Amino acid sequence: MTLYDHLFTHVATRIDPERAHHLGFRGVRLGAPVLRATHAMLGAVGSPVEAMGLRFPHVLGLAAGFDKNAVGIDALGALGFGHVEIGTVTGLAQPGNPQPRLFRLPADRAVLNRMGFNNDGAHAVAERLRRRAARAPGADAPVLGVNIGKSKVVPDDDQAAVEADYETSARLLSPYADYLVVNVSSPNTPGLRNLQAVEKLQPLLEHVRRVADAATGDRRVPLLVKIAPDLADEDVDAVADMAMAGRRDGVLDGVIATNTTISRDGLATPAADVEAIGAGGVSGRPLTQRSCEVVRRLRGRIGDRETSGLTLVGVGGITTVEDARARLEAGADLLQGYTAFIYEGPGWPRRIVRGLED
Repeated sequence: MTLYDHLFTHVATRIDPERAHHLGFRGVRLGAPVLRATHAMLGAVGSPVEAMGLRFPHVLGLAAGFDKNAVGIDALGALGFGHVEIGTVTGLAQPGNPQPRLFRLPADRAVLNRMGFNNDGAHAVAERLRRRAARAPGADAPVLGVNIGKSKVVPDDDQAAVEADYETSARLLSPYADYLVVNVSSPNTPGLRNLQAVEKLQPLLEHVRRVADAATGDRRVPLLVKIAPDLADEDVDAVADMAMAGRRDGVLDGVIATNTTISRDGLATPAADVEAIGAGGVSGRPLTQRSCEVVRRLRGRIGDRETSGLTLVGVGGITTVEDARARLEAGADLLQGYTAFIYEGPGWPRRIVRGLED
């Protein structure tokens, strides 16, 4: 058992998960100078990846949800993540769902959350990113993704209101983003997943594309969409077809697969315990198989990246080097993690990247 395993098992699990997250994240931020110095001594790991016109230090990044408000981007990069995706950020600041809303499922190496897009809102996050840009974070800074979603108060059946809400975030945040992600797949905002229907999703993406282009001038910000693992196979195919059409029209650059799942199938945690926790999305090991299947299906439908021009980001249940390699073999160009980072500790990013190199 490593020191982190001991601390996680005997200390962290005695603390409310959301409080433990904030304490741990604060520690990462405070320890960033030491991390940078340590990693400078150890040397860089991984091979650069060219995708979406961007150069990533290596394949592994941190998924959205960990740094919702852009308060620790470069500290997380110092841990070894090649890209960091902040958010989900909404047009309006919102507190999220009532607490408790974050739960560990240790028997499944999983997390169940119903956070509800708690964040400071696009205006506050944009100001934070403006100050970061003014500091010039440096050549070793991670690639920055910005994940945007729908404010809870905006009805999903009012397309104009939805587009206006996403427009606020895209206009304010895309000038600071290396890439932009439209999140329509969290299970914790009522009605959000309805926007995955192609007839709603396509015009939304087209609108965000126009807004981002107007906000960034000559610099084109790549645009991706993040989808759920719970889509039926035919709906995954429809997203793939829409993505290909969007690529031809200059709208879309990639797909992130997948978000958390509402399924409770196959969990080792007793069903009564899971039922007592209530609603929310599950992340971690239970997602491994389905997320890999969705990536494989998308890649099979759109073809290779050189032909399609579409980047696939694989996320969901990547814990081991073998998981990471399987996701790349399924067709992912880039990888993201979150839950494994919580369970495996701060050395996890470098272990995965080094293992892939070996």
